[in-house]
Amino acid sequence: MSEQRVVAKGLRFPEGPVAMKDGSVILVEIERQTISRVTPDGTVSVLCKTGGGPNGLAIGPDGAIYVCNNGGFQWSEETGFLRPVLPALDYKGGRIERVDPATGELRVLYGRCGDFRLNGPNDIVFDTHGGFYFSDLGKSRERDRDHGAVYYATADGTRIVQVAAPLFTPNGVGLSPDGKTLYVAETETARLWAFDLTAPGVAKKHGFPSPHGGRLVHGIGGLVRFDSLAVDAEGNICVATLLTGCISVITPDGRVKRQVMTGDMFTTNICFGGADLRTAYITLSGRGELVAVPWQEAGLRLNYEG
Repeated sequence: MSEQRVVAKGLRFPEGPVAMKDGSVILVEIERQTISRVTPDGTVSVLCKTGGGPNGLAIGPDGAIYVCNNGGFQWSEETGFLRPVLPALDYKGGRIERVDPATGELRVLYGRCGDFRLNGPNDIVFDTHGGFYFSDLGKSRERDRDHGAVYYATADGTRIVQVAAPLFTPNGVGLSPDGKTLYVAETETARLWAFDLTAPGVAKKHGFPSPHGGRLVHGIGGLVRFDSLAVDAEGNICVATLLTGCISVITPDGRVKRQVMTGDMFTTNICFGGADLRTAYITLSGRGELVAVPWQEAGLRLNYEG
């Protein structure tokens, strides 16, 4: 198991960590329906109550917090682990939100893309042009589920376009160091896809047999699922891996470089912080913990980070 330092306990399914310049980590507590700040001493404070299911976070070019809200879940808690199950009883769809970190004011930017409603926005990453890519996982019901998609949108709420569809439970998203490749992890298939970008919000289509035009980087196989991800400075894709309970470090050419075990089967997300970006902050959502782990490679500094 990795060398872990527990930063905070008692979180209600933490996800979407963002390491801030002041040493704090902003994250969501999906079950609690909040955006929360964790200070280095482990103090947790609520920045905003979103309702629904806040999931992925990113800092935009204006310093605001942009939120993927999946619309909410019902929850199961057993054997010491909290996990989402079916859609919330009051679920009405997903949305992209903007939160002012100074005041906590929340504004909905997007609830649909043309004819398509957003069902379960999940993860988000900004590019150098000031726009952002985000995944829509969809929603699972007892006997059926929605197809997912990846979208691109502007931070001012005026433009949203579909980048790729259909995907089966698209989850983590991240950009390569040169910004020319978008990586997307599918949860249920445990596949990592790459989309070669030709312009903001436009991806080259590789065609059959890919159902959405992406190219396969890696399919890990076995009883395992992929969750959110982060990219390091060397271009490796660090994918939170469910059930196994680890971070899978995958090279751009599709090799598994290593797996960093965490001890929580609901290891859901990772971000990089610290002065040299060699501290990985990992959300252990089943146990409700944020942990810090020394990392071999420096993380990739995100656009507008800090």
